[in-house]
Amino acid sequence: MSDQKKPRRRKSTSATWASGHCLCGAVELEIGVPARWAWHDHTGPSRRAHGAAYATYVGSYKSRFRFSKGQSFVARYEDKAAGRVRSFCKRCGTPLTYERAHSPTMVNIPRALFEGRTGREPLYHIGIEELQEWTYLGERLVPLKGFPGVVWTRPKRKRPNVLD
Repeated sequence: MSDQKKPRRRKSTSATWASGHCLCGAVELEIGVPARWAWHDHTGPSRRAHGAAYATYVGSYKSRFRFSKGQSFVARYEDKAAGRVRSFCKRCGTPLTYERAHSPTMVNIPRALFEGRTGREPLYHIGIEELQEWTYLGERLVPLKGFPGVVWTRPKRKRPNVLD
C-alpha cells in the first residue's frame, strides 16, 4: 500500500430543501429534507406561544437549517429556567423556532410555516395529558346554513325517554 491517503468524501451540498416563511414574509427559512422528526406538542408553553390548542413542529439538525431571508427580523426569547429559546418575527409575531438546551444540535420549526412537504408526518404527541377539553378531536362536522365555508359540530339530539 502506498502512503497516500484516500480522498475523503465531501458532504453533499445537493440536499433537497423545504422552504417556509412567517406571516408577513419578512423571514424565510429552510431545512434539509427529510426533517428529523415531527410531532404535536400539547404542553402549556407551546399552546401559549402559538395561541392554539397545540403546536405541530418538525425537527431538524441545526446544520441542515438556515434563514434564507430576513434574519434581522428574528427576535429571541430565552426561558433560562426551562432551558428553552423561542424565536419569532419582530414584524408580525409569527413563531419561528424552538430550541431546547438538552438537545443542542437540533432546532424545531412550526410545521405550519411550510407550504410544501417536509419529509416527515407528525406521528407523535408530546404532553398529551395536557390535551384541552375544547380541542377538536374529529367530531362530525356539518355545513352551517347561510354561512358558506363554515362548518360546526351539531349538538347531539336528545332521545325521548321510552319509559315516559
